[in-house]
Amino acid sequence: MQFNEDAELDTSQVTDQRGVGGRVALGGGGLGIVGLIIYFVLSQLGGGVQLPTGSGFSDVGRDQQVGSEAIKEKCKTGADANREADCRAVAFINSIQSFWTDQFARSGNTYQPAQTNFFSGGVQTRCGNASSAVGPFYCPADAQVYIDLNFFQELQQKFGATGGPFVEAYVLAHEYGHHVQNLLGTSDRVRTRSGPKSDAVRLELQADCYAGAWANHATTIPTASGKPLITGVTQEDIAAALDAAARIGDDFIQRELGGGRIDTTQFTHGTSAQRQKWYTLGYETGDPARCGTFDTENLG
Repeated sequence: MQFNEDAELDTSQVTDQRGVGGRVALGGGGLGIVGLIIYFVLSQLGGGVQLPTGSGFSDVGRDQQVGSEAIKEKCKTGADANREADCRAVAFINSIQSFWTDQFARSGNTYQPAQTNFFSGGVQTRCGNASSAVGPFYCPADAQVYIDLNFFQELQQKFGATGGPFVEAYVLAHEYGHHVQNLLGTSDRVRTRSGPKSDAVRLELQADCYAGAWANHATTIPTASGKPLITGVTQEDIAAALDAAARIGDDFIQRELGGGRIDTTQFTHGTSAQRQKWYTLGYETGDPARCGTFDTENLG
């Protein structure tokens, strides 16, 4: 996939906190694509998570700070997104939020944009203090998305994912799916927080489906200038997203990274097959209304 080089980027949707620092105690209350299970699995494997270097994203030292003004100067057009990985993330965020703005308007509602925070190591949120080890997450308390961009390299190195730009798009679109759930009140329906048919699993699978629905429309969503931002999404892009979805299924994580024993009572995000099923449903239909994970007994 590529970005339209003339399309404008809106960096106001991103706050860059990389290098700011902060406590890294595990936070609570957030909704992550991988969630707390990764934190515990990786901690058991290696006593914590070492973030890799060479991810393609700007490396920031402990006492260095990037800042949102630097991102603003760096990421102006689709041409920048084609060259720079963090500008690429900005472009995906713009596209995803434009999609939901249109979807809400079609139903007579107003979408409330969410800020995405780039951070390194740890971050403070209204859901608590969080380490990069928990993976990307959405905090309902402050209605913001948080991500250490080095997570994408972690996904390849620790989980064996194919990787690639559209995997990054899937991750971000999933987190914005949680924002949509928060706006619609769906998050309030969560009562059971673990188990194969728990509300927590249903919430995560719906966010996967929402991510697929965005992917269906990705090449037709215009920016403020009226030009589509993303061009040429291929089947290889979709396959990479589905591969990532499989690598972060509860069963895959427990079997491959957690000692081999699968305990369905501890499922919080759905199996690999379920995650692929619901992403595919969203992608093939392009209709968020088809993402009714709370209205079916057949989760896959």
